[in-house]
Amino acid sequence: MGILTFKGGVHPYDGKDLSKNKPVRELLPKGELVYPLSQHIGAPANPIVAVGDTVLRGQKIAEAGGFVSAPIFSSVSGTVKAIEPRRVAVGDMVKSIVIESDGEMKEVEYTEVEDITTLSREEIIEKIKEAGIVGMGGAGFPTHVKLSPKEPEKIEYIIANCAECEPYLTSDYRIMMEQPENLVNGMKVVLQLFPNAKGVFGVEDNKPDCIAKLKRLTKNESRMEVAELQTKYPQGGERQLIYAVTKRAINSKMLPADAGCIVDNVETLVEAYNAVKYGKPLMNRIFTVTGDAVAEPQNYNVFIGTNYAELLEASGGFKTECKKIISGGPMMGFALFDINIPVTKTSSALLCFTQDEVAEYEPTACINCGRCVEACPELLVPSRLADFAERGQNDIYEKWHGLECVECGSCSYVCPAKRPLAQSIKTMKKQVLAAKRK
Repeated sequence: MGILTFKGGVHPYDGKDLSKNKPVRELLPKGELVYPLSQHIGAPANPIVAVGDTVLRGQKIAEAGGFVSAPIFSSVSGTVKAIEPRRVAVGDMVKSIVIESDGEMKEVEYTEVEDITTLSREEIIEKIKEAGIVGMGGAGFPTHVKLSPKEPEKIEYIIANCAECEPYLTSDYRIMMEQPENLVNGMKVVLQLFPNAKGVFGVEDNKPDCIAKLKRLTKNESRMEVAELQTKYPQGGERQLIYAVTKRAINSKMLPADAGCIVDNVETLVEAYNAVKYGKPLMNRIFTVTGDAVAEPQNYNVFIGTNYAELLEASGGFKTECKKIISGGPMMGFALFDINIPVTKTSSALLCFTQDEVAEYEPTACINCGRCVEACPELLVPSRLADFAERGQNDIYEKWHGLECVECGSCSYVCPAKRPLAQSIKTMKKQVLAAKRK
């Protein structure tokens, strides 16, 4: 299998050298931890604790609010301090459970399974559901729902998204370097659910050490293979990854299962294995703190609920004036005005930069160069879609397939006129979808 890719995309500076060689360190939280009840796509979780309750690490504190939802567990032992709205990365105030840690990390007892192969399909999915596992690459889709397609026998590919195409992020890289066995074990768990499927680890070719490790671990696995992907953004996008690996295309009206595929992030597969094998719920995640304004970029094993400010402090704080702070990657992350927010199941990184390049540029008129068209992985015409969005022309926006935008930001990145194309297109997309729901 040669180097695989898709049409379009961009090649931003990757910035991974700042943190890629920093082994994961466990970071113990200092004070209160905040657990937003919406850490996933779907219905918010419902609290099952009250203010004043004492909880243990690994104890369920909120149950799923529906089928497309996920329970939430305390990552520390301590006392429920409040149940109130708290700020999250996107800027919203979200109802949250606040727990004051007692620092003792007293933990519930888990039930380990001796032989996973003896478990039925229903038992595996139930364990993943009860552990609160969601897509940890950013989307947060409940994993038990993803693993329950209408026709499981038609699933032909389980694709592990090992691309980590966003610049600066290195959490998935460190997992592949430090826990490759658990990643492969996670793939085995999912393959047990789909007897007709093949497991594929899609890794960008800028990670030759990860490719070598995974090839070594899967050389005797007849149902697994490693696919080397061209290093290009957004190679890790779900649609782009599926096309690169299988040459099957999906659109906004389809699910990956419609193309016979299921895609899971690296850490999602590892946590699914921990849930099925050891009975452990999702309480921690790997998190990168990096950027040219950070004194000591690091990768951490973070307790969900930990404050971003504690992570920055553990990394030595700012070494120079910081002008831009982002939660997540620079292409699809969220700019922050306050770092007093909690790490959630879908948090991946805190980026701190000495320059705010976007704010420094003044947009000018479109010069009709076509670079945004060349870069768009969905083969759209972003310059025109942005025009329709700015004029409020919903109908024309839809006719030009604006709803197919995957919001990757490649168009804005290459635009020589520095127009905020992706922002305009995303805003209109939200408005059109909201109108359809009404």
